[in-house]
Amino acid sequence: MRWAPQGFGGKRRQPEDIKRAGWQTQGVLVIDANDDRLTWPERELIRQLGEKLYGGKPRRQEARHE
Repeated sequence: MRWAPQGFGGKRRQPEDIKRAGWQTQGVLVIDANDDRLTWPERELIRQLGEKLYGGKPRRQEARHE
């Protein structure tokens, strides 16, 4: 018989199931700003909220060849 500590064995939950449970039990919303299920205005709203609450995403700096 094999024994594993709680949380280290068995079946893994899918990420969408974890997101759903977080929203339903704790009111925590996890959203991919590029989720295809969202319309463009919804994705834009998510982007604006993220920037307002957490600041903008760092810009990638292009390599300069001199």
